[in-house]
Amino acid sequence: AFLFYNRSMKNTHINHPEDSVLTGDLSVLKWFTSKGNLSVKLDGSPAIVWGTNPKTGNFFVGTKSVFNKVKIMINESHEDIDTNHGHIKKVANILHKCLDHLPRTKNIYQGDFIGFGGDNVYQPNTIAYNFINVIDSELIIAPHTIYSAIGDLRNAIASPLNYMRFIKDCVDIDEDESVYWLHPFVDIDNDLSDIVTKCEYAQVISGAVDFVDDNTSRKLIKSFNSIIGSGLEIDDLTLVALADYHHVGVNLLRLWKLVQSIKHEFMLHIATYNEVECYINGEEVGHEGYVMSNDYGTFKLIYREVFSNANFNRVRA
Repeated sequence: AFLFYNRSMKNTHINHPEDSVLTGDLSVLKWFTSKGNLSVKLDGSPAIVWGTNPKTGNFFVGTKSVFNKVKIMINESHEDIDTNHGHIKKVANILHKCLDHLPRTKNIYQGDFIGFGGDNVYQPNTIAYNFINVIDSELIIAPHTIYSAIGDLRNAIASPLNYMRFIKDCVDIDEDESVYWLHPFVDIDNDLSDIVTKCEYAQVISGAVDFVDDNTSRKLIKSFNSIIGSGLEIDDLTLVALADYHHVGVNLLRLWKLVQSIKHEFMLHIATYNEVECYINGEEVGHEGYVMSNDYGTFKLIYREVFSNANFNRVRA
């Protein structure tokens, strides 16, 4: 099994591994085969942040808006929640319940809101989660990140959750079990020789690739996302057309496709011990994906053609 440890990172968006190579950063090829922290990516909403405010020493709850650079919306009381979030009743109701029931901790955590207790089926976002039994707890939260911050939260540093430490800090003190912590166990094969071989091949062929700047990379990623959202296959003809449209070398896009295939093969080495079944439009699926962090970065492992497409096309209330 992988060695699990935390790697600190800025509170930024987590990218797909294949997208990272477009600018010539090939560190992801070492990322695939380096030991790190691996966790299931759950499809909850909204993100909930809670813990002790380093500025005041008081317990708080909030959404990711607690990290805003200008209008920081930290809620230390029910009055704060009404002031900051009262215009969105659904979010305010969730935060009121979180303020009442999340364990008082000196740390700062983030997790995805799955739902209120009282049922066994929940669909906070694209995926519907089906539990074997009705959840009696007040809240269902999927924890995944811990933060360190000095002074205030604007420059908070994120690290993947060490769940054993989290249990001691939050779960063990939740004596009335008012929160159901959803955290499926995940493991990975020790033998990744096939992945090593493919990464070495990708490294070799990268010598024939003309990489692009950040601006062109963003445009390419936008095109990839658009194609995936339309449910179309990204085959070699599509890559040739995209290369012509964006005035880039097709070998760059073929490298992107190769790294995506490495990602898919890598995911076959991962096993998840589920405590919940997952469905999209009534069809059983696996979890949305995984997040892995090590010395070469933090990336999300997702079958974009399945989950991103479903998310892009979901009819939102």
